[in-house]
Amino acid sequence: MFYVIGGVTVSVVAFLFTIKFLFELAARVVSFLQNEDRERRGERTIYDYVRGNYLDPRSCKVSWDWKEPCEVGHTMVFRVHLFLKNGQPFPAHTQVPLGLRVLISHVELAIDVPVTQEVLQEPHFNMVKIAFTVRKAGRYEVSIKLGGLNVAYSPYYKNFQAGTVVPSKTKIVCHFSTLVLTCGQQHTLQIIPRDEYNNPTSNSLYLTDHDAYSVDIHELGPLEEGSVEVSCEKSVMSNKQTCQVFLRLAVLQRGCFHTCISYQNQPISNGDFDIIVLNENEKSAVERNVSTSGVGMYFDAYLYSATNAANSQWQLPPMQRRQSIATEDEDEDSPSDSSTPEKVKKPKKVYCYISPKQLSVKEFYLKIIPWRLFTFRVCPGTKFSYHGPDPVHKLQTLVVDDGLQPPVELSCKERNVMAATFIRFLHKNIGGSETFQDKMNFFQRELRQVHMKRPHSKITLKVSRHGLLDSSLKATRNFSIADWSKNFEVIFQDEEALDWGGPRREWFELICKALFDTSNQLFARFSDTNQALYFETDDPEFYKSKVCFILNNDVGEMELVFAEEKYSKSGQLEKVIELISNGAQIQVTNSNKIFYLNILAQYRLANQVRDEVEHFLKGLNELVPENLLAIFDENELELLMCGTGDINISDFKAHVIVVGGSWHFREKIMTWFWTVVSSFTQEELARLLQFTTGSSQLPPGGFAALCPSFQIIASPTHSSLPMAHTCFNQLCLPTYDSYEEVHKMLKLAISEGCEGFGML
Repeated sequence: MFYVIGGVTVSVVAFLFTIKFLFELAARVVSFLQNEDRERRGERTIYDYVRGNYLDPRSCKVSWDWKEPCEVGHTMVFRVHLFLKNGQPFPAHTQVPLGLRVLISHVELAIDVPVTQEVLQEPHFNMVKIAFTVRKAGRYEVSIKLGGLNVAYSPYYKNFQAGTVVPSKTKIVCHFSTLVLTCGQQHTLQIIPRDEYNNPTSNSLYLTDHDAYSVDIHELGPLEEGSVEVSCEKSVMSNKQTCQVFLRLAVLQRGCFHTCISYQNQPISNGDFDIIVLNENEKSAVERNVSTSGVGMYFDAYLYSATNAANSQWQLPPMQRRQSIATEDEDEDSPSDSSTPEKVKKPKKVYCYISPKQLSVKEFYLKIIPWRLFTFRVCPGTKFSYHGPDPVHKLQTLVVDDGLQPPVELSCKERNVMAATFIRFLHKNIGGSETFQDKMNFFQRELRQVHMKRPHSKITLKVSRHGLLDSSLKATRNFSIADWSKNFEVIFQDEEALDWGGPRREWFELICKALFDTSNQLFARFSDTNQALYFETDDPEFYKSKVCFILNNDVGEMELVFAEEKYSKSGQLEKVIELISNGAQIQVTNSNKIFYLNILAQYRLANQVRDEVEHFLKGLNELVPENLLAIFDENELELLMCGTGDINISDFKAHVIVVGGSWHFREKIMTWFWTVVSSFTQEELARLLQFTTGSSQLPPGGFAALCPSFQIIASPTHSSLPMAHTCFNQLCLPTYDSYEEVHKMLKLAISEGCEGFGML
C-alpha cells in the first residue's frame, strides 16, 4: 500500500519508520532540554542528542568473570561495557565516564564492599574493570549507575558461600572447660564449622564430611594409661544459613578424662576440655551437695605444702614430682644429689570446704582450732588439673591454681565428687556456659534483677566543670546505696542543657579521668610514660637492674630469698615482707627464679596496694555483686567495662541510620563523609564517637549495640560546623561544596567541640 504525501509517493513501512524517527528525535530533544544536571550532560549539544552520540546507561552491558556460586575471600572481577546511544563503543580510555558509580553491599548485613575501577586500554577501550573482595558469605547487591541512572539490568544480585572449614575458627556452642557426666550418659556437643573469615559454613558438602571430625579421649592420672571405652555418634544438619555438626559422646567408665576434638587432625578452637565421669552413687552425692547451702560440706584431703611451689619440684611434670617424693619415702636418710630434684615434705591432713562462692582449705590445730590455709573463688579463673595417685596415700590428686597464689596440690579419696561439686557450682554461677557472650547475657540479666529492687527515681547533681572532682565529691558525699542506684540528672553550672543522657555520659567520662589523674593523688604510677603490667615499661630502672640481671645470670651466689625488703625515703630498712609463706627461709635458685619473679611482680603490682583495692572493691560490690564480676577473667572484664577500642568503619557504616536529606546530601555529602572518616586514625574516630555519643568507647557489641542507634541527620544549614545531640547519638551534618570542606569542618568539630553543652 502506498500513500501520497506532499506530492511524494511513500510506502507504509517508510511512513512508519519516518514517524518513529520523528518521535525518537523529539524525545531526544526534550530529554536534552529537560536535563538541567550539567554534570550528567557535560558539554553535549543538541546535535549530539539528535545523532545519539552520547553515553547511554541503558545501552551499556555488564560481563562477569566468574560463575556462581563462588567462595568468599577471592578477588572478583567484572567489566562494564560502555556504549553510546547509537550503539557505538564509548571511548572510555580517552574520556573518563562521568558519574560511573559501583556500589556492592551485603543484603542482610548492609555492609558496603570497597571496589576499584580501572579503564582498560586497546583493544577494550570501552571497558571499565571493577575488582572487589568479599569476606562475609551471603547475598550481595551490585548496583551500577551512570549519572544516577542504572546500567542495563542493574542492580544485580550475586551469592557468595563460605569457604572451607578452618579448625581454629570452628567452635563448640555452649562451651565448658570441664564436663560432669555419668557413666554411659550421652552428651551432645553442637559444633558450628566456620571458615577463615568466621562465616558459618552452609555448604551441603559437609553433610558427607562429618567423618573429618575426630574425638580423642584419654584418661588423666593413672601411672599407666589404659584404654577408654567411649561411644561416639556423629550427625550433620545443614540449611541455607549454617551447617551444624553434632557429636554424641558417652564415656562408659568412671574417672577423669581429657578430650580433644579435631577437624582433619587439627584441634578446633575450644575443643580441648576435661570430663569427670561419675557412677550413680557419686552423681547422687554431687546433686545432694549442690542442693544444700554448702554449710558443713567438706572433704578429707592431704595437702602438699604450697611453699613447695618455690622449689624446683613445681618446675617438673607431676609424674616426676611424685617419683621424687617416692624416692624420699623409700630412703629419707640418703644424701641429696645436686642433679636430683629438691625434697618436699610429706603431705598434711586438711579439710576442703566447698560453698557456692569458694573452696577453702583448712587444718585444725589440736583437732579443734580451725585455721584457713588457702581460699579459691568459685569462678572461671580457678583452674583444676587432674593427676594420678599420690605415692604416700595412693589417692587421686588435684592441683588447684588461680594464678594469684601458689598452686596447691591435694590428694583426696573423693576427688571426683569434690571437683564435680565445684564445677556444678561454677556452672550455676555463670549461667550455664563459659562463652563470653553467654556470660555477659547472664551478668546483665542478674544485675537487672538486683537493681529492680532499688528505687529508680531521679536525683540531680549540680557540678562545676572547672572544679569537677571537688564539686562531684561534695554533691555525692552523703549518698546511700539507694541514692547511687537512682537515675542521675547532671547539670553543669553555667551551661544550658537538658540531661536526657548526654551530660550524664560526659560527667562519667570526665570524673573517671579526674579520679585517675595522678595530680589528684588518688592513684599513683611508676612513671609518667605509658603504663603497662610488668616492669619493662612501668619501672624501667628496676627492670634493667634487677629483673634482667636475674634472668640473664646465675643466682646461686646472690643470696636471694622469697622476701622483699622495704626501705624508707632516707634509705633505712623498715620491714621485710615475705612473698610466700616462710619466704625469708626459702632460697631463690636458677630453677625457681622465674617463679620468684612472677611472685615479685604480683607483690609490687597488686599485693602492696591490697588494702586500697579491697576498699575500692567493697564500694563496687555494693552496686555490682562480687559473684557476678567473678564469672569473668581479666580480659573479659576489661571488654565488659570498656567495650571494644577498635572502631571498625565497616561496622560503623553497617549500623548507622541516615535521616532526611536530598539526593545531593545522600549521594555526595555522605560519600565525602565516609571518605573522610575512612582516613581517620583510631584517636580521631574515638573523638568523633565522643562528639556524637558522649563516650569514646563502644559497647562490647560494637555499633550494633549502641542504644539509640548512631544517626546522621541532614542539617538545613550550609557550610557550618557539624552539631551533635549526645542524648540521642545524633550527628547533624550540614551540606558542603567540596570534600575538602567536609574534612576541614568535621575535624574542627571533633577537635574543638568535643566538650560542653549549649541550647539554641
